[in-house]
Amino acid sequence: MGRADARRAQAREARRAAKSGGIRRLFTWKKLLGTFFGMILLGMGAFGALYLYVDVPAPNALAERQSNVYQYSDGTLLARSNSGVNRQIVDLAQVPKEVQHTFVAAENKTFYKDQGVDLKGTTRGLINTLSGKGKQGGSTITQQYVKNYYLTQDPTISRKLQELVISLKVDQKQSKGQILAGYINTAYYGRGASGIQAAAQAYYGIDAKDLNVSQGAYLASLLQAPSQYDWATATDTGKRLVKDRWAYTLKNMVEMDWLSEAERAKQEFPVPQKPKPAKGMEGQTGYLVEAVNKELDKQGISAEDREAGGWTFTLTIDKKRQQQLEKSVEKELESKLDREGSKVDATVQAGATSVDPKTGKVVALYGGEDYVKHYISNATRQDYQPASTFKPLVLAAALENDSKTQDGSLIGLNTVYDGTSKRPVVGSDTPFSPQNEDDRSYGPISVQKAMNSSVNSVFAQMIVDVTPAATKRTALALGVPDKNFPERPAVTLGTMNASTWDMAGVYATLDNHGRKVTPHILQSAEHRDRTVKPEAPKREQAISRASADTVTSALTGVVRSGSGSAANTSAYQAAGKTGTSEENKAAWFAGYTPELTTVVALFGEGDGGRKQVSLTGTANSGRANGGGFPARIWADYTLGALGGGSDARFDLQDVERGEVPAPPTPSKTPSEDPTPSEKPSPSDKPSETPSETPSETPTTPSAPPTITPSTTPPTSPELPPQPGESDGQPGERPGGGGLLGE
Repeated sequence: MGRADARRAQAREARRAAKSGGIRRLFTWKKLLGTFFGMILLGMGAFGALYLYVDVPAPNALAERQSNVYQYSDGTLLARSNSGVNRQIVDLAQVPKEVQHTFVAAENKTFYKDQGVDLKGTTRGLINTLSGKGKQGGSTITQQYVKNYYLTQDPTISRKLQELVISLKVDQKQSKGQILAGYINTAYYGRGASGIQAAAQAYYGIDAKDLNVSQGAYLASLLQAPSQYDWATATDTGKRLVKDRWAYTLKNMVEMDWLSEAERAKQEFPVPQKPKPAKGMEGQTGYLVEAVNKELDKQGISAEDREAGGWTFTLTIDKKRQQQLEKSVEKELESKLDREGSKVDATVQAGATSVDPKTGKVVALYGGEDYVKHYISNATRQDYQPASTFKPLVLAAALENDSKTQDGSLIGLNTVYDGTSKRPVVGSDTPFSPQNEDDRSYGPISVQKAMNSSVNSVFAQMIVDVTPAATKRTALALGVPDKNFPERPAVTLGTMNASTWDMAGVYATLDNHGRKVTPHILQSAEHRDRTVKPEAPKREQAISRASADTVTSALTGVVRSGSGSAANTSAYQAAGKTGTSEENKAAWFAGYTPELTTVVALFGEGDGGRKQVSLTGTANSGRANGGGFPARIWADYTLGALGGGSDARFDLQDVERGEVPAPPTPSKTPSEDPTPSEKPSPSDKPSETPSETPSETPTTPSAPPTITPSTTPPTSPELPPQPGESDGQPGERPGGGGLLGE
């Protein structure tokens, strides 16, 4: 047995040795190296075959490029973008040498030495494509020129391989000067400009031959992200990034001995001029197209994508309602202005946004007198204050948070406050004592009647009772942008910034029983190769139905017998709120029916849009209140947009009326005149036309209410003034001044 076992063991060992030797013989270093070099040769052979197979194609045929079509919701044509390309080819000799160098310094420092390709960058691009990470980076100027001039922008493996082969061939056949000229003449710079000549005109209003090195460095920097880096529309982050890239470009020029240190030190960032609208964008068309393009950017259809052409963009704009809005502005405002003969009338700008409160579709929009004459859209601009159109949101926050007055009473429409002008608020660490319009004191007044007449002192105390922080949370949930929005008592008077578009969304949400409405203007985007469905807006419940419907109930009173009476008619049921900002720089009317929400505003704009000025004296009518021109435009438009009227009524549920306890003695009765020190200055108390005066003088409710707070506060708060609160900042002037709007 021992000898047999030994023989078997020897046999097994022999088999293992034979197997191991076979593996070693199979994977010898010589064989591994042979396989490796064989694969390299195979790859080289494949690339060689590809190199022989792929020819340099003919340039892209620009005649085949399609225009983009913008159409109304019913499919009728609104606008057609230029079917050609905004490009004028210039010889490289016409471009200053230092400007040529900016593009090389920004994009491809090895341009004059390389063979036209960047293998590392191309490999990275192939990996990004295979992994689904999108567009490649690191391409040479030659590769980018080939992509722009001979191929497409499609991020596919086949296109990238073609780009590699063609770039090698182009580098052999063309000079570096020809390639650089082709690149800067085909690249897209934003603002619809393709090529350096069009870009020089679009950004600096000069020819390419007149560009300096700083301007050239900006244009070269743009190519990385034209939309993001356009100074006129860039965010703070975008501006920082493009300035960094501009500095990076100049730094590289110094390193490459194209610019001396002394010359670099003299360079200042060249802020480009404001964009000029393209031809064919006259009237409201340009404003509508601009609004759609902004939404397309958010939906992932970039300016570069649009520049390729072939798109049909359908807007949510109702053609008949759009025409009606334009007619109403002309009838109720423009026909009464003397823009040539009156300095005040020349500064008046109107804006409006009208929304379907059930869907959020923007059905009409008014951006200004003429897009070609006034490039800034008054419908979407956010540089003015919404003023007292914010007060309903303070009430909404009070209702939503079950807030109570200083004496513990639940806030509702019948809750009574002290409406004394310049009355200091109680319960706030920040002193605030706003003046009512015309410095009028109302004494004890219900929330409903305070809303009707937009009594500043009442809502100043209410926001303290609710807390500014809680009010801001409610306002943001409803759609107010977080733009210049501090948590201070003064925001009750609408001292933040918002557009008519923003406020139309807010009021549409109230109209929609508290369910969030986000305005949108893009209905569909279709291309011959693909269709992009717009992202569905969120429709969550922003505030409870009871809170929203209670606010709507209050706002029907404003239209029926308050400062918004100019919008009142028996043809439809309406709710709304007026607003006039500090120094009468803006006047608003935000209102809605069960079927339509519209916000109209006037803005006083001076010095080419760089300054806000007073609207007082517009059309020789005295103070331009929100209850005047804006409310009349709103009423005329709404009547026409609803086809002459509507039987629809607000379906209000669980409207909160609030508690009505017994009142103490107010600190001042409405009949008392202000002391000399309290009387407003002429600038604080402008004249007012009878049509803009509320038709109802608020009185004390029949039920005995409680004035809140129960004790009269001191006239001079003991707390030190806070910056922006009582030191002369807008809305909170020393001595209790402030926003005087309704």
